[in-house]
Amino acid sequence: MPLSNTEEQLMKYLWELEPCFMKDLLEALPEPKPAKTTVATLIKRMTDKGVVGFNLRGNSREYYALVSKKDYFGKQVKGMISDFFADSPTAFASMFTDGADLSREQLEELQQMIDDQLKQKK
Repeated sequence: MPLSNTEEQLMKYLWELEPCFMKDLLEALPEPKPAKTTVATLIKRMTDKGVVGFNLRGNSREYYALVSKKDYFGKQVKGMISDFFADSPTAFASMFTDGADLSREQLEELQQMIDDQLKQKK
């Protein structure tokens, strides 16, 4: 179910607007706006991939996401860890924290998130 960069960009708007019609998506997209046919093609591909669904409302389609933003990006991160970090979340975290030049506050926030997860795992 991986999406192209263009499909991911469109999906971000769909997550924000859902459910929505084609006109809603077109209005939300930044300038220069793509042609309606381009957006329709992208949505068709995303429907075929199983990430977008729709309901018929008269002659129009009301689109909605079939996968949550959290689930989609969670799978992407797991794939990245598998592909680039030999299935080692620790190596990923090390690269992320060393390479991202995070502030002390950001690191403390991450530590709090990890501590919260550890408490839930008890």
